Amino acid sequence: MSDGLFPEFTAEDERWMREALKLAEKGRGEVSPNPMVGSVIVKQGEVSGKGYHSRYGGPHAEAIALADAGLKADGATLYVNLEPCVHFGRTPPCVEKIVKARIRRVVIAIKDPDRLVNGKGIECLMRKHVKVDVGLMEEEARVLNEAYFKHRETGIPFVILKLATTLDGKLATQSKDSRWITGDEVRRFSHQLRAESDAVMVGIGTVLADNPQLTVRLVKGRNPLKIILDTKLRTPQDARLFEQGKTLVFTSQDSLVRRGDYDPAKVSLAAVDVNQGRLNLLQVLKELGRRQIAQLLVEGGGTVASEFLRQGLADRFICCINPSIIGKGLGYTDTIEYAKIAQRLCIKDLKVSWLGKDLKLEGSPCLPD
Repeated sequence: MSDGLFPEFTAEDERWMREALKLAEKGRGEVSPNPMVGSVIVKQGEVSGKGYHSRYGGPHAEAIALADAGLKADGATLYVNLEPCVHFGRTPPCVEKIVKARIRRVVIAIKDPDRLVNGKGIECLMRKHVKVDVGLMEEEARVLNEAYFKHRETGIPFVILKLATTLDGKLATQSKDSRWITGDEVRRFSHQLRAESDAVMVGIGTVLADNPQLTVRLVKGRNPLKIILDTKLRTPQDARLFEQGKTLVFTSQDSLVRRGDYDPAKVSLAAVDVNQGRLNLLQVLKELGRRQIAQLLVEGGGTVASEFLRQGLADRFICCINPSIIGKGLGYTDTIEYAKIAQRLCIKDLKVSWLGKDLKLEGSPCLPD
């Protein structure tokens, strides 16, 4: 949507939108469930003001950039990677501030999918005679806020499935020893993913075998909500993950009778349907979406990982592989079975890199037709 059917963007437009995207990235791990947004105000080829959304509930990128520009915003062009808001939320609408500052032109990478915005901000600016051009670096803008877009468009979180395995695809030995398959660099990377996510999930098997903390320790960042999948409510009352922060346990309806065993100040319980002894993962995701969890990190164990892959519920698959072999051990594909090679699950858009001595594979799982 723009004043013209086909907006013509210049190299300068692209330059400033890249700067807006770079600024937006600074809010990663701090603003969810809000999107990451950056804004740059340019007048006569020079930056007059810039800003980014730095914390949930804080001022929006456009407001910060306008305050930075002051009177220099008059007649300038504002670049922003997401459509400005037009509704009152935790902060006043950005559209009103843009109009009041007498911005001449607004260049927007992509429309906001939130039903409270979704084109309304653009229409309001145009009614106020502000020139609006939309669609510059749209794909980059969508990828930057992929979790936000997934949550707003579907009501469920963007799911990252992260695993640490041996070369033969094992998560642990048969005695469930898994510390440590991968090196320090992978562990720091894992903690960074936790800091960037709203919640981190494991199954009861991982809780009983590893007694994890599921906190952010090796990097700076906020702790995510901790999620446990525990059909029969076997999580020990003294589990280490209850020591700090909030934990949400998904269980069966029958098991809720024992909810009094847990401290309600630290632990919340939610019941979903059970099928063949396993919790309904789609119901779990819908409940997390309702609780404003936009990005979920799934760390295991093997059965949980296998079910997320088998059901096509993982948006991103990250496997960190140590060049070693266990042989008989615990894998992560035990519930997946295909009769023909053509039916197999594939990983598309694969990226390969190294984290220390471990290989990192990252891509999008693609279910067979």
